[in-house]
Amino acid sequence: MEHSSDAVTARDGAAKSDSAVNADGVDGQTAARLVLSYPEDLSNWGRFQVEKPAFRAFLRKTRERVEPGDVWEEFVGVGCCGNTLDVPLRVESVEGGSRLGTETEIDYEVREACGIEGSWRVQSAGGPRRS
Repeated sequence: MEHSSDAVTARDGAAKSDSAVNADGVDGQTAARLVLSYPEDLSNWGRFQVEKPAFRAFLRKTRERVEPGDVWEEFVGVGCCGNTLDVPLRVESVEGGSRLGTETEIDYEVREACGIEGSWRVQSAGGPRRS
């Protein structure tokens, strides 16, 4: 009997390479593209923070697995008002595997407002008009 370690059978019965499936049969391939959404009522300052290349790199380093429907409460920063802003990011879709990697492209969509409040009015258009 010939034995090959080049393939294992996943839970659905499909053959995959060893590098693509772990011992539990879970897909370990790197996602090519990840689409996240943030709420419509996130301020311009908050949008600027989550869309920065540095924040995308942070997500790639701190999130291992992704599944559509996951919601991540992510700390965005502390501004001059001294309060934190946690933004609920939702995984809308994943193309390719279920792992984030350095090459995973991260794009954003805007979803319905959720009443996000982070005391960031000073960085938003609705904030005070004085210094």
